[in-house]
Amino acid sequence: MPTVQTVRGPVDVERLGQTLMHEHVFVLSTEHLDNYGRGAWWDEEHRVADAVAKLGAVAAKGVRTIVDPTVWGLGRYIPRIQRVAEQVPQLNIIAATGVYAFEELPHQYESRGPGLFLDMPDPMIDDFVRDLTEGIADTGVKAAFLKCVVEKKGLTPGVERICRAVARAHVLTGAPITVHTNSFTRSGLLALDLFAEEGVNLEKVVVGHAGDSNDLDYLMRLADTGATLGMDRFGLDAYNPTVQRVATVAALCRRGYADRMVLSHDTACFMDYFGGAWDEALSTLAPNWRYDHIHDDVLAALLDSGVTDEQIEQMLVFNPKRYFS
Repeated sequence: MPTVQTVRGPVDVERLGQTLMHEHVFVLSTEHLDNYGRGAWWDEEHRVADAVAKLGAVAAKGVRTIVDPTVWGLGRYIPRIQRVAEQVPQLNIIAATGVYAFEELPHQYESRGPGLFLDMPDPMIDDFVRDLTEGIADTGVKAAFLKCVVEKKGLTPGVERICRAVARAHVLTGAPITVHTNSFTRSGLLALDLFAEEGVNLEKVVVGHAGDSNDLDYLMRLADTGATLGMDRFGLDAYNPTVQRVATVAALCRRGYADRMVLSHDTACFMDYFGGAWDEALSTLAPNWRYDHIHDDVLAALLDSGVTDEQIEQMLVFNPKRYFS
């Protein structure tokens, strides 16, 4: 039986159950938190307890796994996630490795690599492979997939190097990839072209945030490569209202693409993008951007739009299982 690594250890893929394929637990900048958050807007115990409550509530609605693409650049700190996971035993949390950067490399990588000041093999590849095969830092938790970004500025030199390192780590390990993309600039095509050039199995790629687009031709072009569409920002209506997201998923299901979509929200228990005003910002700017929006609202809307129970099961259970098998 194939297994997938989770924060609490390996789990049979058959036990992943209903899976939200792109959710964060915490999005934080360590420097922001350490210099401005502690004693102001960050209370560790409160935020851990809040995460346990939120994740426990969505688990009670049938979700058994969340896939958390929080990597370098988004504040990955596995010990905090372990504390949450221990208190929500009915929910699997799957961790990632990679780098989240829109334009430039982190300074810690820019001088090391082939032909650089320290001429050596790209250290990102070794770091990613270590996270996947040995574990992240000294936590014992192994990442189960890779994450990178191709945003609206496309394949800048820094972004291209990160994406190639992710692709090469995939080739070495077989770990699947999720790539954050900008649907408005159709950057998913750039990402898939680069991955194909590097020998990536595109059936192991989720094109993140594809669901921000309602352009069926663009979405089918992505899916026809074998890649999976991340219909993964339900509730983030500023990018695409729920009614349009539902209509697009339904249209693709009618065209036979239910086996090439996964569903999620891309939300978090807490993000420090608003300092300490996360809860206020959520309630005023995006009240539906929460872990249970799909189960509370979206699934019924999909059924009303002609999507079948079997297609929903395909998107929530079978496609994630295939991705991690």
